[in-house]
This record gives sequence, C-alpha cells and structure tokens, in this order.
Amino acid sequence: MRILLLNQFFWPDSAATSQFLTDLARSLAADGHDVVAICSGRAGYTIPTGSLDAPSVRIHRVKGLVFSRGRIGRILSYLSFYIAASVRALLVPRPDVVLALTTPPLISLLGRVLKLVRGCRFYIWEMDVYPDVATDLNYFKTGGAIDRIVGILADHSRKQADGVIALGECMKERLVRRSIPESRIFVSDNWADGKAIKPLPRPGDPGKLVVLYSGNLGLAHDLDTFKGALQRIETDNRFRFIFSGSGALMNELKRFKEERTIECIEFRTFVKRESLSENLSLGDVGLVTQNERCCGSVVPSKVYGLLAAGRPILFIGPEQATPARIIRKFNCGWNVPVGDVRGLTELLHRLASDREEVALAGARARQTLLEHFDMPLGLARLTSFLTGTSIPVDMSGSTLPPVTSKGAA
Repeated sequence: MRILLLNQFFWPDSAATSQFLTDLARSLAADGHDVVAICSGRAGYTIPTGSLDAPSVRIHRVKGLVFSRGRIGRILSYLSFYIAASVRALLVPRPDVVLALTTPPLISLLGRVLKLVRGCRFYIWEMDVYPDVATDLNYFKTGGAIDRIVGILADHSRKQADGVIALGECMKERLVRRSIPESRIFVSDNWADGKAIKPLPRPGDPGKLVVLYSGNLGLAHDLDTFKGALQRIETDNRFRFIFSGSGALMNELKRFKEERTIECIEFRTFVKRESLSENLSLGDVGLVTQNERCCGSVVPSKVYGLLAAGRPILFIGPEQATPARIIRKFNCGWNVPVGDVRGLTELLHRLASDREEVALAGARARQTLLEHFDMPLGLARLTSFLTGTSIPVDMSGSTLPPVTSKGAA
C-alpha cells in the first residue's frame, strides 16, 4: 500500500508532531508499505533529533519560508508550505492513503483535494484542534470572522475524511461538539518508547523531593497554580524543582525566580530525544500542566514519556483532560484543578513526607506504559486503523472512562 504523509515537520526535526509521524513512518515501512512524506525543507521548529537513522521512506522536502514563532512570520511560513506541498502532492505517484496532520492548520484541505482528484482514502491526525486552540489562546475572537471561516473549512475536511484520529477522549468530545460524527472519530493515544526510556535511579540528594517539568511550557499550559504554591513552600529545603525546556511561560517563570530570588528552581535547556531517558530520571515526580480552556483542543504528549520513565504524574489541569483520566484509571499520579493553590501545596507536603506513595505511583506509571501506551501498542492501533484492519478500541486501552467524579485524584 502506498501511503502519503503530510506535515510541515518531519525527521530530523524534533517537534512533537515530527517525532510521532517519524515513528509511524518507520512502522509502516517496516510492515512493507511504500511510504512518502512531504514536509518542509526549512522547518526550523526546534533542534534536530541528532539521530542519523533516517526512516526508510521517500522524503520530499519542499522549499518554503523557515518556520517562525512570530505571528506574521508563522503565517507566511504556513502559506509557503501550502503552495509547495500542494504542487508536490499532485506530482508524486498516486497514493492509496493520505494522512494529514495539523501543521500547518488546514493542511487537511490538501488531503481532501487529493481524495477528490486522485481517488485515495484520506485521514486526519488531529494533533491540535483548529480553530479551537487559537480561540482558546485568544489569538482571535471566538465567533469572529476568522474563527467562523477556519472552522467551516476545517470541519468540511473532517466530514469528508474517511476518518479523524483524536489523541484522547477529551479531544473526541471537542470534535463531536463541532458536529463531527462520532462514528468518524478514532481515539488513538500518543505513546512513548519503553525500550528507549527506562526507569533510572534519580541522582542527587535523596532527602529532597524533586519535581521535574520537561518540554515546552507555553500558553496552552498553566503556570499560575504552580507559582502560587511555590510562594508558600519556597523556603522549604525539602523541595527542588527542575524545568527543562523552553516556551513563553518558561521565560515568565525565569523572571519570577529572579524577582523573588527563589533558590529551589533550576532551569535546563531542551534535550534531544536520545537523552530523554536520562533527563526524565532527574525527578521523583513529573509535572504536567494544562490551561483549562485548552481541554480537548490539545493533549499533552509529555505524559507518556514520564510513564515510560516510571515517574508518577502531577497534573495541574481540568479533570476532563486525558492526563487526568489516565491518572484516575491507572492510579499513577495526582490531579490538581487549575487554581487550587492550597490543594497543590498540601499535596506537595504530603509527597515530601511519604516517599513510599511516590514510589508506588511510579511503579504503576511504568506498568501503565507497558500495558497500554508503549510505542508498539500505539503504532499497532494507528497502523491497523489506517490500513483498514482496525482493532476494537477497548482492546488497546486507548479509550478511557467518562468522568463521573469531581475534585483532585
């Protein structure tokens, strides 16, 4: 089967969408499929992975403007990729299946065109739900002209696709609210490689509770709840907080540290995927946060790496979000609602005093990864769906139970 992959980022760029798509491409190629990827030749989202092991697929790197984090530069980069990718997609040998991701937004429209013109099956892998994520973050007004236009175009391609892949039940619920038929939506969680990321002893002072945040800390995340709790425990020498990565809120936290001369926070740079196992071992507990407005429009992927590393998850975010559902179902961490500064403070004190609770939750985290979210399982779910041999969702563990309780777990 010939499968065409469409996304601005691909190997060796280390953007999350690039890494997951590269994993999928390797798996499809290993299964004997003819895989073609169309991506930007000047993506520039973040540092390369450092791996020389290119996937055994044909990669077409189209010319265009380098990705920019500025609003105008980003739009121009998107536009240049739309044009170049469209031309190339019409010239490559006819695919049997087209899989479009969501970078840039509305690249799914190209998949819809290819279905019409070339008679192939077409799927959308929703890494972010547009235009919801943009309105959630106030990039443009909910119900405004841009929101309506982008929504109409995005929903048209979703309704015409042969299937839409959601990263969790919370994302599925978002899509259903956009009037996408539930029967078209397939829930397939992201994954982590349990062979590459393994539980390692945490280095350093065993007397301290080390909380690690690893990855981008941007506008889709919550920082205020953590800052509020930090002000209550900043002089408690039992705690150490490590933030490894970048992002707009990471810069805000650095300013906060400098203003208050807080000594228990340490900042580290973004690490390559090859060093992720060692990086995740720096903490006893892995911190994940989510802006409650973004529940379902994004799903934090850093959860799965923490599970692989055997680190329990401290999730500050809405209880309907996929990380909270994973925590409740598998008892592998704790969920604190956004804004519950007192609850977070009390939880941190409890964990600092009860390391056995932390260790047991960490062991359950690793087991959860191996049984439900290890890379071979995630890839099997996705490839079986794309190739028309879909397995029942409840066999994969990817569908989580509906929320029936309130409060922190």
